[in-house]
Amino acid sequence: MFISLLAATFGVALLVSGVLAMVFRKPMDKILARILADDISKSWLQYLVFAIFVVGISGGVRPWDLQRYISPDTPDGVVLELNAERWVLEIYRTVIGTLEGVAWMLLVFFIVSLIVFAVIRIFELKRGAQGSN
Repeated sequence: MFISLLAATFGVALLVSGVLAMVFRKPMDKILARILADDISKSWLQYLVFAIFVVGISGGVRPWDLQRYISPDTPDGVVLELNAERWVLEIYRTVIGTLEGVAWMLLVFFIVSLIVFAVIRIFELKRGAQGSN
C-alpha cells in the first residue's frame, strides 16, 4: 500500500509539473528570447522546463512524510493506518507542494528576468542617447 501511495504521489506531481510546464513554456520562451540570443534561449528554456519538473516533483513527493505509514511514529509503536481519507490528504498535499515549489521557482525566474530586462533597457536607452549626439 505504501509503494502505491508513493507511486501515486509521484504520478500526481509529475502530472501537475507537466501542466505547469506547458502553461508557462510560452511566457518563459518570450522572456528568454528577449533577454538572450535566440540560439541559447532555447537551451535555457529546456533547462527551465527541466527545473520545473525537478522542483515540482521534489516539492510534491515527500518520502520523509510518507514514512509515517511504514515506521512507528508514536512512542507506543503504532503505525498510522493508510485509509481512504489519508490517501486524499496525501494527494492534496502533493498537489499543493508541487504548486508551491514551482511557484517559488517561477517567482525567482521572473524577478531575475525583470531585473535583467531593466538593465538591458537602461543600456539600450543610453546607447540610443549617445548615438543621437
